[in-house]
Amino acid sequence: MTNDEWRRLAAIQDGVIARAQLLESGLAEHGVRRLVRRRELTVLHPGVYVVHTGQPTWSQRAWAAVLHAAPAALAGWSALRAAEGPGRPGPERTIVVAVAHGRKVRPPPGVRVVRQAGLSARVLWNASPPRLRYEEAVLDVVAECHPDLYGVGVLARAVQERRTTPERLLATLADRARIARRGWLVAVLADLRDGTTSVLEHGYLTLVERPHGLPRARRQAVEVDGRGRVVYRDADYGVLLVELDGALFHSGAAARDADLERDLDAALTGRDTVRLGWGQVFDRSCQTAAKVGDLLQARGWRGAVRPCGPRCAVAAVGVAV
Repeated sequence: MTNDEWRRLAAIQDGVIARAQLLESGLAEHGVRRLVRRRELTVLHPGVYVVHTGQPTWSQRAWAAVLHAAPAALAGWSALRAAEGPGRPGPERTIVVAVAHGRKVRPPPGVRVVRQAGLSARVLWNASPPRLRYEEAVLDVVAECHPDLYGVGVLARAVQERRTTPERLLATLADRARIARRGWLVAVLADLRDGTTSVLEHGYLTLVERPHGLPRARRQAVEVDGRGRVVYRDADYGVLLVELDGALFHSGAAARDADLERDLDAALTGRDTVRLGWGQVFDRSCQTAAKVGDLLQARGWRGAVRPCGPRCAVAAVGVAV
């Protein structure tokens, strides 16, 4: 193997190469040792090298982990980061790789190995580096997320950014014989399929509207504003609009200005707009349900807000139940 040939192979792998690859391509053991002595190769893991002496990038660490455990693929948060780009780090520095069920691989420092049945069919082997298919990785991450809020956020972001769809995630889930919290995953994906597109919207549906008997709103209702632009209403009750303002998907002066313009346009059609944030939805969901119920009743709704449980604050707010 010539110097140019092994460097081309390493370049394909972001500057990382395994001893086995070097030997398979014709380089002798003493040749590998010579490259290390000359500092043309630096050991990252036993039998895995990088072509410089500086700090390895995340991508190089990912390649090194995959090559060390080969045949292997990035999994979990590592697979999502590889798919979504370096601007989306997960909650941990550890590189997660998946190997076939039954294999025993000793992980080096900074690497976590998970074993998965039917791995070969779940991996994009031509990706650089190989990684679990996006839907598989999303489901694995969400199944381990605590609290549930984080898991909903992962699902909502994946769908909102159009990297996948609830239908594809549900189809992948149906093929998974074993996965934690299957029932919860099905319920959240069904809600996303039916129109909730963010953590805050899902929280409003499952913590405020549904358990307290509020009427079912139209979600992501499409309208054309006074300037001919298409706008989406988070929850449209006909006589009242509920907009969910969360920093996760709304930020900056321009976004705030657009929100205020939407409220003004709604007022022109005789509808009021109520804007709710994280506190109203997740910290004070029962009180929020009572107040939204009052607003709807004042506009003609003949229903009644009901307590979601024995300790619900609905009655304390003063809504007739």
